Amino acid sequence: MNTYKLVKIIGMVLVLLAVFMFLNNSSFFTKARTGQSFLLAHRGVAQTFSIEDLTGQTCTAEQIYPPEHAFLENTIPSMKAAFEYGADMVEFDVRPTKDERFAVFHDWTLDCRTNVDGEPSEYTMEELKKIDIGYGYTSDNGESYPFRGKGIGMMPSMTEVLTTFPEQLFLIHIKSDDPAEGEQMADLLKSIGDNQRKRLTVYGGNAPIAKLKELLPDQRVMSKATLKKCLIPYLSVGWTGMIPDSCKHTQLHIPEKYAKWLWGWPDKFLNRMDSVGTRVIVVAGNGKWSEGFDSKADLNRLPENYSGGLWTNRIDKISELMK
Repeated sequence: MNTYKLVKIIGMVLVLLAVFMFLNNSSFFTKARTGQSFLLAHRGVAQTFSIEDLTGQTCTAEQIYPPEHAFLENTIPSMKAAFEYGADMVEFDVRPTKDERFAVFHDWTLDCRTNVDGEPSEYTMEELKKIDIGYGYTSDNGESYPFRGKGIGMMPSMTEVLTTFPEQLFLIHIKSDDPAEGEQMADLLKSIGDNQRKRLTVYGGNAPIAKLKELLPDQRVMSKATLKKCLIPYLSVGWTGMIPDSCKHTQLHIPEKYAKWLWGWPDKFLNRMDSVGTRVIVVAGNGKWSEGFDSKADLNRLPENYSGGLWTNRIDKISELMK
Protein backbone atom coordinates (compact mmCIF):
# COMPACT_ATOMS: atom_id res chain seq x y z
CA MET A 1 0.00 0.00 0.00
CA ASN A 2 1.46 3.33 -1.03
CA THR A 3 1.66 6.34 1.26
CA TYR A 4 -1.16 8.19 -0.52
CA LYS A 5 -3.64 5.35 0.01
CA LEU A 6 -2.61 4.95 3.64
CA VAL A 7 -3.11 8.64 4.32
CA LYS A 8 -6.47 8.51 2.57
CA ILE A 9 -7.63 5.56 4.68
CA ILE A 10 -6.49 7.20 7.90
CA GLY A 11 -8.28 10.39 6.90
CA MET A 12 -11.53 8.48 6.20
CA VAL A 13 -11.27 6.71 9.57
CA LEU A 14 -10.76 10.00 11.36
CA VAL A 15 -13.74 11.55 9.58
CA LEU A 16 -15.94 8.58 10.46
CA LEU A 17 -14.72 8.71 14.06
CA ALA A 18 -15.51 12.43 14.26
CA VAL A 19 -18.99 11.84 12.83
CA PHE A 20 -19.59 9.03 15.34
CA MET A 21 -18.40 11.21 18.24
CA PHE A 22 -20.69 14.03 17.15
CA LEU A 23 -23.77 11.87 16.63
CA ASN A 24 -23.18 9.86 19.79
CA ASN A 25 -22.90 12.99 21.93
CA SER A 26 -25.28 15.37 20.22
CA SER A 27 -28.61 16.34 21.75
CA PHE A 28 -30.20 16.26 18.29
CA PHE A 29 -30.75 12.51 18.54
CA THR A 30 -31.32 12.33 22.28
CA LYS A 31 -34.40 11.18 24.11
CA ALA A 32 -36.39 14.30 24.98
CA ARG A 33 -36.27 15.35 28.62
CA THR A 34 -39.43 16.55 30.28
CA GLY A 35 -40.23 18.32 33.52
CA GLN A 36 -38.69 21.20 35.40
CA SER A 37 -35.21 21.47 36.83
CA PHE A 38 -34.38 19.89 40.17
CA LEU A 39 -33.93 22.79 42.60
CA LEU A 40 -31.40 22.55 45.44
CA ALA A 41 -31.80 25.33 48.03
CA HIS A 42 -28.45 26.20 49.58
CA ARG A 43 -28.89 26.58 53.38
CA GLY A 44 -32.68 26.83 52.94
CA VAL A 45 -34.03 30.37 52.64
CA ALA A 46 -31.11 32.52 53.76
CA GLN A 47 -29.83 36.06 53.91
CA THR A 48 -27.58 36.67 50.91
CA PHE A 49 -24.45 38.73 50.42
CA SER A 50 -22.00 39.87 47.77
CA ILE A 51 -19.24 37.42 46.85
CA GLU A 52 -16.94 40.18 45.62
CA ASP A 53 -13.63 40.18 47.52
CA LEU A 54 -14.84 37.17 49.52
CA THR A 55 -12.19 35.17 51.39
CA GLY A 56 -12.27 32.22 53.74
CA GLN A 57 -12.06 34.62 56.68
CA THR A 58 -14.88 36.95 55.59
CA CYS A 59 -17.73 37.29 58.09
CA THR A 60 -20.60 37.19 55.61
CA ALA A 61 -23.18 38.00 58.30
CA GLU A 62 -21.61 41.47 58.45
CA GLN A 63 -22.16 42.17 54.75
CA ILE A 64 -25.64 40.89 53.99
CA TYR A 65 -27.88 42.71 51.57
CA PRO A 66 -30.80 44.64 53.15
CA PRO A 67 -33.12 41.83 54.34
CA GLU A 68 -36.06 40.91 52.11
CA HIS A 69 -37.36 38.22 54.46
CA ALA A 70 -37.01 37.16 58.10
CA PHE A 71 -35.34 33.74 57.64
CA LEU A 72 -31.89 32.72 58.88
CA GLU A 73 -29.88 30.02 57.16
CA ASN A 74 -29.71 26.46 58.46
CA THR A 75 -32.80 26.72 60.64
CA ILE A 76 -36.00 24.69 60.72
CA PRO A 77 -38.18 27.65 59.58
CA SER A 78 -35.81 28.41 56.67
CA MET A 79 -35.91 24.79 55.51
CA LYS A 80 -39.69 24.63 55.79
CA ALA A 81 -39.98 27.83 53.75
CA ALA A 82 -37.58 26.49 51.12
CA PHE A 83 -39.68 23.37 50.58
CA GLU A 84 -42.84 25.48 50.45
CA TYR A 85 -41.24 27.68 47.78
CA GLY A 86 -40.60 24.60 45.68
CA ALA A 87 -37.16 23.25 46.63
CA ASP A 88 -36.67 19.58 45.76
CA MET A 89 -33.71 19.34 48.12
CA VAL A 90 -32.26 21.53 50.87
CA GLU A 91 -28.58 21.75 51.74
CA PHE A 92 -27.44 22.26 55.33
CA ASP A 93 -24.09 22.29 57.14
CA VAL A 94 -23.14 20.29 60.22
CA ARG A 95 -20.53 20.75 62.95
CA PRO A 96 -19.83 18.27 65.78
CA THR A 97 -20.67 19.31 69.33
CA LYS A 98 -19.00 18.64 72.67
CA ASP A 99 -21.54 15.91 73.44
CA GLU A 100 -20.88 14.15 70.09
CA ARG A 101 -23.94 15.34 68.24
CA PHE A 102 -24.18 17.28 65.00
CA ALA A 103 -25.29 20.91 65.20
CA VAL A 104 -26.61 22.50 62.02
CA PHE A 105 -24.36 25.51 61.56
CA HIS A 106 -22.20 26.81 58.73
CA ASP A 107 -19.18 28.67 60.10
CA TRP A 108 -16.02 27.16 61.54
CA THR A 109 -16.39 29.36 64.64
CA LEU A 110 -19.36 30.96 66.37
CA ASP A 111 -17.73 34.41 66.52
CA CYS A 112 -19.22 35.91 63.34
CA ARG A 113 -22.95 35.20 63.62
CA THR A 114 -23.58 34.61 67.30
CA ASN A 115 -23.14 36.23 70.71
CA VAL A 116 -20.47 33.73 71.85
CA ASP A 117 -16.97 32.77 70.73
CA GLY A 118 -15.21 29.50 69.99
CA GLU A 119 -16.12 26.45 67.94
CA PRO A 120 -19.37 24.45 68.20
CA SER A 121 -17.29 21.51 69.44
CA GLU A 122 -16.63 23.46 72.65
CA TYR A 123 -20.35 23.46 73.52
CA THR A 124 -23.02 20.85 74.11
CA MET A 125 -26.10 20.91 71.89
CA GLU A 126 -28.12 22.14 74.87
CA GLU A 127 -25.70 25.05 75.33
CA LEU A 128 -25.81 25.89 71.62
CA LYS A 129 -29.59 26.12 71.85
CA LYS A 130 -29.18 29.07 74.23
CA ILE A 131 -27.11 31.27 71.95
CA ASP A 132 -28.38 33.89 69.50
CA ILE A 133 -27.50 32.85 65.95
CA GLY A 134 -28.91 36.09 64.55
CA TYR A 135 -26.73 38.32 66.71
CA GLY A 136 -24.09 39.35 64.15
CA TYR A 137 -26.14 40.07 61.02
CA THR A 138 -25.95 43.62 59.68
CA SER A 139 -26.41 45.20 56.26
CA ASP A 140 -25.30 48.73 57.18
CA ASN A 141 -21.84 48.28 58.72
CA GLY A 142 -23.16 47.79 62.24
CA GLU A 143 -25.62 50.66 62.43
CA SER A 144 -28.41 48.14 62.94
CA TYR A 145 -28.71 44.43 63.68
CA PRO A 146 -32.15 43.35 62.43
CA PHE A 147 -31.95 39.75 63.68
CA ARG A 148 -30.35 40.35 67.06
CA GLY A 149 -32.38 38.61 69.77
CA LYS A 150 -34.41 36.69 67.20
CA GLY A 151 -32.08 33.72 66.78
CA ILE A 152 -32.10 32.36 70.35
CA GLY A 153 -32.87 28.65 70.35
CA MET A 154 -32.83 28.51 66.55
CA MET A 155 -29.77 26.31 65.97
CA PRO A 156 -31.13 22.81 65.34
CA SER A 157 -29.40 19.49 65.69
CA MET A 158 -29.21 17.27 62.62
CA THR A 159 -31.45 14.76 64.37
CA GLU A 160 -34.04 17.50 64.91
CA VAL A 161 -33.99 18.32 61.18
CA LEU A 162 -34.42 14.69 60.14
CA THR A 163 -37.23 14.20 62.65
CA THR A 164 -39.03 17.33 61.45
CA PHE A 165 -38.71 16.43 57.75
CA PRO A 166 -38.76 12.62 57.47
CA GLU A 167 -39.91 12.58 53.83
CA GLN A 168 -37.73 15.33 52.33
CA LEU A 169 -34.45 15.23 50.42
CA PHE A 170 -31.37 16.77 52.04
CA LEU A 171 -27.77 17.44 51.11
CA ILE A 172 -25.65 17.34 54.28
CA HIS A 173 -22.33 19.16 54.32
CA ILE A 174 -19.53 17.93 56.58
CA LYS A 175 -17.42 21.06 56.90
CA SER A 176 -14.12 19.48 57.97
CA ASP A 177 -11.67 16.98 56.51
CA ASP A 178 -11.66 14.88 59.68
CA PRO A 179 -12.38 11.16 59.07
CA ALA A 180 -13.77 10.93 62.61
CA GLU A 181 -16.71 13.06 61.47
CA GLY A 182 -17.36 10.59 58.67
CA GLU A 183 -17.50 7.81 61.25
CA GLN A 184 -19.80 9.87 63.47
CA MET A 185 -22.05 10.56 60.49
CA ALA A 186 -22.18 6.85 59.63
CA ASP A 187 -23.26 6.02 63.18
CA LEU A 188 -26.04 8.60 63.02
CA LEU A 189 -27.27 7.45 59.60
CA LYS A 190 -27.31 3.84 60.73
CA SER A 191 -29.78 4.85 63.44
CA ILE A 192 -32.43 6.04 60.99
CA GLY A 193 -34.56 3.97 58.64
CA ASP A 194 -33.22 2.94 55.24
CA ASN A 195 -36.06 4.74 53.45
CA GLN A 196 -35.08 8.06 54.99
CA ARG A 197 -31.37 7.44 54.52
CA LYS A 198 -31.94 6.98 50.78
CA ARG A 199 -33.24 10.55 50.68
CA LEU A 200 -29.96 11.92 52.01
CA THR A 201 -26.72 12.81 50.25
CA VAL A 202 -23.59 13.68 52.23
CA TYR A 203 -20.74 15.74 50.85
CA GLY A 204 -17.61 17.35 52.25
CA GLY A 205 -13.88 16.75 52.69
CA ASN A 206 -12.27 13.74 51.04
CA ALA A 207 -11.30 12.02 54.31
CA PRO A 208 -14.70 12.02 56.11
CA ILE A 209 -16.56 11.10 52.93
CA ALA A 210 -14.18 8.19 52.26
CA LYS A 211 -14.68 6.94 55.83
CA LEU A 212 -18.46 7.29 55.54
CA LYS A 213 -18.50 5.39 52.25
CA GLU A 214 -16.33 2.67 53.78
CA LEU A 215 -18.81 2.19 56.63
CA LEU A 216 -21.97 2.70 54.53
CA PRO A 217 -21.13 1.58 50.98
CA ASP A 218 -24.62 2.24 49.64
CA GLN A 219 -24.81 5.84 50.91
CA ARG A 220 -24.98 8.54 48.24
CA VAL A 221 -21.97 10.81 48.79
CA MET A 222 -19.84 13.43 47.06
CA SER A 223 -16.41 14.99 47.56
CA LYS A 224 -13.73 16.45 45.32
CA ALA A 225 -12.21 12.98 45.19
CA THR A 226 -15.44 11.25 44.10
CA LEU A 227 -16.10 14.02 41.57
CA LYS A 228 -12.67 13.58 39.97
CA LYS A 229 -12.98 9.80 40.14
CA CYS A 230 -16.09 10.03 37.97
CA LEU A 231 -15.42 12.94 35.62
CA ILE A 232 -11.79 12.31 34.66
CA PRO A 233 -12.53 8.78 33.33
CA TYR A 234 -15.74 10.10 31.76
CA LEU A 235 -13.79 12.71 29.80
CA SER A 236 -11.64 9.86 28.50
CA VAL A 237 -14.35 7.38 27.48
CA GLY A 238 -17.65 9.25 27.64
CA TRP A 239 -17.60 9.99 23.92
CA THR A 240 -18.25 6.28 23.34
CA GLY A 241 -21.33 6.34 25.56
CA MET A 242 -19.60 4.34 28.30
CA ILE A 243 -20.25 5.44 31.87
CA PRO A 244 -17.49 4.65 34.39
CA ASP A 245 -18.57 2.66 37.44
CA SER A 246 -17.31 5.54 39.59
CA CYS A 247 -20.11 7.70 38.14
CA LYS A 248 -22.87 5.42 39.40
CA HIS A 249 -25.20 6.24 42.31
CA THR A 250 -23.53 9.48 43.32
CA GLN A 251 -24.09 13.22 43.07
CA LEU A 252 -22.16 15.55 40.78
CA HIS A 253 -21.82 19.26 41.46
CA ILE A 254 -20.59 20.71 38.19
CA PRO A 255 -19.52 24.35 37.86
CA GLU A 256 -21.32 26.13 35.03
CA LYS A 257 -17.95 27.18 33.59
CA TYR A 258 -16.90 23.58 32.89
CA ALA A 259 -20.20 21.81 32.13
CA LYS A 260 -20.04 22.51 28.38
CA TRP A 261 -16.91 20.35 28.07
CA LEU A 262 -18.68 17.17 29.20
CA TRP A 263 -19.50 14.65 26.49
CA GLY A 264 -23.18 14.89 25.59
CA TRP A 265 -23.86 18.07 27.53
CA PRO A 266 -26.57 18.81 28.41
CA ASP A 267 -29.34 16.33 27.57
CA LYS A 268 -27.39 13.23 26.62
CA PHE A 269 -25.07 13.64 29.62
CA LEU A 270 -28.05 14.11 31.96
CA ASN A 271 -29.79 11.04 30.50
CA ARG A 272 -26.65 8.97 30.94
CA MET A 273 -26.32 9.98 34.59
CA ASP A 274 -30.04 9.38 35.18
CA SER A 275 -29.58 5.85 33.84
CA VAL A 276 -27.05 5.04 36.58
CA GLY A 277 -28.90 6.75 39.43
CA THR A 278 -26.68 9.83 39.61
CA ARG A 279 -27.98 13.32 40.33
CA VAL A 280 -26.40 16.26 38.48
CA ILE A 281 -26.41 19.73 40.05
CA VAL A 282 -25.00 22.74 38.20
CA VAL A 283 -23.40 25.46 40.33
CA ALA A 284 -23.08 28.98 38.89
CA GLY A 285 -19.69 30.37 37.92
CA ASN A 286 -16.54 28.36 38.62
CA GLY A 287 -17.85 26.68 41.78
CA LYS A 288 -15.49 28.39 44.22
CA TRP A 289 -18.00 30.23 46.44
CA SER A 290 -21.24 28.23 46.11
CA GLU A 291 -22.59 30.70 43.58
CA GLY A 292 -26.18 29.98 42.69
CA PHE A 293 -28.66 30.52 39.91
CA ASP A 294 -30.44 33.31 41.73
CA SER A 295 -31.89 35.61 39.05
CA LYS A 296 -33.45 35.64 35.58
CA ALA A 297 -30.07 36.67 34.15
CA ASP A 298 -28.51 33.56 35.70
CA LEU A 299 -31.18 31.31 34.20
CA ASN A 300 -30.69 32.87 30.78
CA ARG A 301 -27.16 31.45 30.69
CA LEU A 302 -28.44 27.88 30.86
CA PRO A 303 -28.97 25.72 27.77
CA GLU A 304 -32.47 26.04 26.33
CA ASN A 305 -35.00 23.80 28.13
CA TYR A 306 -32.38 22.71 30.68
CA SER A 307 -33.94 20.16 33.04
CA GLY A 308 -31.07 19.07 35.28
CA GLY A 309 -30.35 20.14 38.83
CA LEU A 310 -29.68 23.74 39.85
CA TRP A 311 -27.98 25.15 42.94
CA THR A 312 -29.67 28.32 44.19
CA ASN A 313 -29.26 30.73 47.09
CA ARG A 314 -32.64 32.35 46.33
CA ILE A 315 -35.20 29.59 46.18
CA ASP A 316 -37.77 32.25 47.13
CA LYS A 317 -37.14 33.96 43.78
CA ILE A 318 -35.92 31.26 41.44
CA SER A 319 -38.83 28.85 41.90
CA GLU A 320 -41.26 31.47 40.57
CA LEU A 321 -38.97 32.30 37.65
CA MET A 322 -38.67 28.60 36.78
CA LYS A 323 -42.42 28.30 36.48
